[in-house]
Amino acid sequence: MRLWSDSFADGDRIPGDYAFAVIDPGHHVRLSTNRNPHLAWREVPAGTKSLVLICHDCDVPSRPDDVNQEDREVPASLPRVDFYHWVLVDIEASTSRIDAGAYSSAVTPRGKGGPAAPNGTRQGINDYTAWFNGDHDMEGDYYGYDGPCPPWNDALIHRYVFTIHALDIDAVPLEGRFTGADVRRAIDGHVLAQASLSGTYTLNPRLAGRAE
Repeated sequence: MRLWSDSFADGDRIPGDYAFAVIDPGHHVRLSTNRNPHLAWREVPAGTKSLVLICHDCDVPSRPDDVNQEDREVPASLPRVDFYHWVLVDIEASTSRIDAGAYSSAVTPRGKGGPAAPNGTRQGINDYTAWFNGDHDMEGDYYGYDGPCPPWNDALIHRYVFTIHALDIDAVPLEGRFTGADVRRAIDGHVLAQASLSGTYTLNPRLAGRAE
């Protein structure tokens, strides 16, 4: 399989239009347009019955102690963990693209609804659900796509990996509210092929030029 995007090239910086936040010199960050990027794929193997799309950031700090603190940076040496930004399942096997903005076109405080989504698909909750837990203005279930918003003081440029999976099952065997980790477990043993595309993003002004 091959996966590509008209929104950004593999390995390049993800434009701010497809991010949750962009740099603001006066306030560190401000909310962005948060559109899902265009994605397209081909060479889906014979026997494919449905597709799954997962987007995750593999560079999230494993400890929050230094995150968004004025007097320090999150060290690049800190161990990193996954953060899911999008979990889209039950995509029809005949589908070959997702248009930019088709599933997300703004930041929605307290999260977009789900799991039902356009074109008969379903979306899981992303990890902003846990991140905003306890926040009076933002707490809620964040279904679908919400784009990059790495710590503005992180010394590491984050990588965002979009992966399309071709499955031998018609639907992912999960009901109700599910996560990216749930989907990865549920599709284990059912993946006929997969393809990935990655982009980078930072909100650290010191690193912004290097992410271009």
